[in-house]
Amino acid sequence: MNKNLFLLLLGVLLIPAGCTLEPKYDQPKAPVPAAWPAGPAYPQTVATTNIPSATQITWLEFFSDPKLQQVIGIALTNSRDLRLAALNVAEAQALYGVQRAQLLPAVDATASASRQRVPGDVLFAGQQTNAMKGITYSEYSVNLGVLSWEIDFFGRIRSLKDRALQEFLASEEARRSAQTLLVSSVANAYLTLAADRDNLALSGTTLAAQQASYDLVKRRFDLGLAPELDLYRAESQVAAARGGVIQFTQIVAQDQNALTLLAGVPITEDLLPAQLANVAPPTAISAGLSSEVLLERPDVLEAEHQLRAVYADIGAARAAFFPQISLTAAAGTASTDLSHLFKAGQGTWSYAPQVVLPIFDARTWSALKASKVQKQIAVSQYEQAIQNAFREVADALATRGTIGQQVAAQEEFVNAVAETYRLSLSRYERGIDNYLSVLDAQRSLYAAQQGLVGVRLIDMCSRVRLYAVLGGGWQNPKPATLAAGPALKQP
Repeated sequence: MNKNLFLLLLGVLLIPAGCTLEPKYDQPKAPVPAAWPAGPAYPQTVATTNIPSATQITWLEFFSDPKLQQVIGIALTNSRDLRLAALNVAEAQALYGVQRAQLLPAVDATASASRQRVPGDVLFAGQQTNAMKGITYSEYSVNLGVLSWEIDFFGRIRSLKDRALQEFLASEEARRSAQTLLVSSVANAYLTLAADRDNLALSGTTLAAQQASYDLVKRRFDLGLAPELDLYRAESQVAAARGGVIQFTQIVAQDQNALTLLAGVPITEDLLPAQLANVAPPTAISAGLSSEVLLERPDVLEAEHQLRAVYADIGAARAAFFPQISLTAAAGTASTDLSHLFKAGQGTWSYAPQVVLPIFDARTWSALKASKVQKQIAVSQYEQAIQNAFREVADALATRGTIGQQVAAQEEFVNAVAETYRLSLSRYERGIDNYLSVLDAQRSLYAAQQGLVGVRLIDMCSRVRLYAVLGGGWQNPKPATLAAGPALKQP
């Protein structure tokens, strides 16, 4: 018994002394420029101390609108996508625990009993004896031991454990990516709903203006001052404006449905935006001077953990070429009489080490080759993740660098078209101009006002986009910060 325990303890102590065959991990060089793009489309990037980076502020600090904060908080609590990502993390963590436990022996207790009768002619086969009676045989045993415990001298199990660990860490980064996507998607859906409500109000205002124009033309037609063609032209514009109201009524309802799906529960009306101008803009953030910030993005870290997992696979594939040493040992007591099972002198033990030395197995060579190819695939995927991240940030910076000018230009355009419409209507009322100029000015004004709503939406969404692509959104607020902020009420 003591000898058995000594051998088991010796095997446990020898495990850390075993080697590992995993290749040394070298982080691939980022295949993107060190600095962000420069040019007329990009804002000048300067080192600032008063503007935080995306990874330095939480979503609660970035989104300054209280209602939007509450909607995002509700989504983080009720989103099925985020809940599924969290369950994937829990599953990966449990699988890592299973793989790590294989480094240690599993000790089992067994108890068995058997009773059998052997006939005399079988027991004394080939012997001439009068004692041909059979024998009834009983055996009882209780054992405590280890069954087929592989001693990891060459690091195969540790490599598999490392792979499970990297997959667990990758799943955590995937959960962070899912949260970043959810936060930005909820914000974009919220802002889109606000913009479409602006468009709905604009359609209603346009309908009222078209109806007033129709009434004016109708009065002039009744007095014989306007031709019948002008009357039908004005009527067609009223019908078109009414169709716009119906269209945006539908779009607003669909926007609310999209926001409900993202949030996981219906959002009460008091938390929904009335118009885009009422939504407080997000906090300004800095992209910094270097593109190294991309290496901290959750999706890039996920790709890196997957790459590290492939390195562990190579170690396990290499270890398959070396002997596998396993141990089966047990100690206990046995007796032919149940009442004597635990008496002195009934002890038993067994010790059965086994060494399996691979001689020829073509699968091991193919497995090693496959693991090396998987490494090249994982490196390419990691580099591609960095390139995609760089492109997303560059696009967001280009939008931020030009959107202010677009908004200013569109506002000037709206003001000019509005003045054109006012003058055209005034000239028509005085009989100086025909109704075609009024119709043209009305259509241009409506389109320009819709365009202004669109560029203002792009302005707000580009702030959210830049925050997300720089790796912001997964950082959860500190409990003290959350307590000091607005209460996240459930609908």
